[in-house]
Amino acid sequence: MTQYRNPVPTVDVIIEVEGGIVLIERRNPPVGWAIVGGFVDEGEPVWAAAVREAREETSLDVTLLEQFFCYSAPDRDPRQHTISVVFIARASGTPRGADDAARAAVFSLDQLFSPSASGLHTPLPLVFDHAQILGDYFHYRRTGRRPPPIR
Repeated sequence: MTQYRNPVPTVDVIIEVEGGIVLIERRNPPVGWAIVGGFVDEGEPVWAAAVREAREETSLDVTLLEQFFCYSAPDRDPRQHTISVVFIARASGTPRGADDAARAAVFSLDQLFSPSASGLHTPLPLVFDHAQILGDYFHYRRTGRRPPPIR
């Protein structure tokens, strides 16, 4: 019998708050800063997973504004092949790291990215493909253009 190895569905949530966006510092490997997110549970719609993960990791109740993009590069997560549906959400209040987030903090564009000769780079150790996702997000906020479906 053939055993299929399929990608695992995940969600990421770019949470907009007063002063910037919320990132978490991961408690578990791979360690570093990340967009809020996690795995979709069996029987759970992706939008519900996004709301749940935001609450679990930041203690914030979010309002999903839109589905931003889907990221599926096979190497985006070093643990296994995942496909992430990324949402943009809004929340108010002060985020607090919880669950598998060691801490949560708000970062502005200026804190996250600084210009370099080769484009944008972040001074934070962002994990997974989250530097690319945030670069795409900030470009979208400036121009209204989403990433192309094929890169």
